[in-house]
Amino acid sequence: MVDITTATSELQYQNTSQLSTNLSIENTRKPLVCGSDKQEINSSGLFDFIIYGILVNLIGIFGIFGNAISMIILSRPQMKSSINYLLIGLARCDTMLIIISILIYGLIAIYTYTGLLFDYRFIVYPKIVRFLYPLSCMAHIATVYLTLTVTLERYIAVCHPLQARSFCTYGRARLAVAIILIFSFFYNLPKFWEVEYYPETHWKYNITIYCVYPADLRSNNLYVTLYVHWMYFFICYLFPFLALVIFNVAIYRRVRKANRDLQQLSRHQRREIGLATMLLCVVIVFLICNILPLASNIHETFLNDPPLWLVQTGNLLVTINSSINFIIYVIFGRKFKRIFLKLFCSSKLFGPGRDSPEFHYDESIVTNMTNIELRNSIRHYHLNRSSTINRNNNISNGSTRQSVKMSGRPASPGPCIYYPARSPSQMSRTSNTQNGWNKKDVDSTL
Repeated sequence: MVDITTATSELQYQNTSQLSTNLSIENTRKPLVCGSDKQEINSSGLFDFIIYGILVNLIGIFGIFGNAISMIILSRPQMKSSINYLLIGLARCDTMLIIISILIYGLIAIYTYTGLLFDYRFIVYPKIVRFLYPLSCMAHIATVYLTLTVTLERYIAVCHPLQARSFCTYGRARLAVAIILIFSFFYNLPKFWEVEYYPETHWKYNITIYCVYPADLRSNNLYVTLYVHWMYFFICYLFPFLALVIFNVAIYRRVRKANRDLQQLSRHQRREIGLATMLLCVVIVFLICNILPLASNIHETFLNDPPLWLVQTGNLLVTINSSINFIIYVIFGRKFKRIFLKLFCSSKLFGPGRDSPEFHYDESIVTNMTNIELRNSIRHYHLNRSSTINRNNNISNGSTRQSVKMSGRPASPGPCIYYPARSPSQMSRTSNTQNGWNKKDVDSTL
C-alpha cells in the first residue's frame, strides 16, 4: 500500500507529470490514498511536516494577503495600464495556486504528523482533490504564460518603443489574459477524469472513509507518455522557459545600456527602464523557483520517478514564487509603495514629517510632477497672480481692492493644498508651461 505522505505529495499542482509518481501504477485499481493500511500516524515524516505543514501553510497565508493587497493597489484608477492588468491576472492565478497547495499539501501534512483534521483527510479531501488537481494545473499554466506575456510586453516597451503605443494597450492585455485562461482550461480539461475515489471502512474507527485511486484514463500508457510527460514538458517548461530567457537577456542588455546613458533619457524612458528592472526581478525569481520542478519533470520524463525530497522542495519553491511578488513590488515600485503606505499604513506610525504617506502627493491624479516641482509651480503661480492683481489695482485708480492679501500666505505651501481660484486641470496646464512637462509622460504604471 502506498504511504499517505507519498501519495499526497505527488498530486502536483505545478507539475502535472509528477502525478505519475503515484498514478503510474499502470493497469491496476490500487488506491493512492486510503486508511485501510492499518498504519498509525506517521511520526517519522518530520521533513514532510516542516515543508508542507509549516512552511507551505505560513508562506501561503502571507502570499494570499500579499496578492490581495497587490490586486487592490493595481486596480486603483491611477494605476490603470496594460502591464498592471497583466499583473492583476498573475496575482489572481498565484492566489488560486496557493489556496490549492494549502488544501492539497498543507492540511494533509498536519494530519500525517499530528493526527489532527481526520475528517478533512478521509472525508473532505478525497471528494475535492479530483477538482483541485486540474484547477491547480490550470492556474500553474496560466501563471507561466502570464509571466511570459508580461516579459513580452516589457520587451516591446523597452527594446521597440515605437511599436509599444499600438501593441501595449489595455485592450490587448485583456485579450491576452482571456486567451491564456481559455487555453489553460481546455488543455487541462482531461485531468478531471484522472482521479476517482471510493468508500471504505476505516480499520480502526469502523467508520466510512474515502480512498483516492487513478482512473482508467490515467492507466493508459499512450495518454501518460504523450499528454502527461512530453506535451507537458514542451508546453509548460521548454517553450516558455526558453522564451523567458531570450526576452529577458534582451531586456537586460537594453537596461544596462540605458543606465550608462541615463542623463540622455527622458523622464518617460527612465520610468520604462525602472519598470523593466522590477519585472526583470520578478522573472528571475520565477526561473529560480521553478528550477527544481523543471529538474523533477526532466527526471520523470527521461529517467524514472523523481526523489520525494525533490518533489517536496519543488512544491515549496513554487509556493514561494506565488507569494513573493508583493515584496518585489514594494521594493522596486516607488508608486506602488506610496499607494500602499497611503492605503494600509496609519499616518500615526510615521508622524507629520516627510515620511508620512499623507505627505506624498499622488501625481497621477493631476500631473506627473515631483513634490519639489509641484511646490515650485505653486510658488510661481502665486507670484504671477500677485503681479496681475497689482497691475489691475494700479489701472483701476482707486477701484475696490481684492480682499485676499498675498503677503499673508506662505511662500511655499504644502503639496496637498487645493486652491479654488483654478481647477486642477488649469493648474496642470500652468505647471506644464512653467516646468516643461509633457503629457506623454503621465505615469500609469508602477
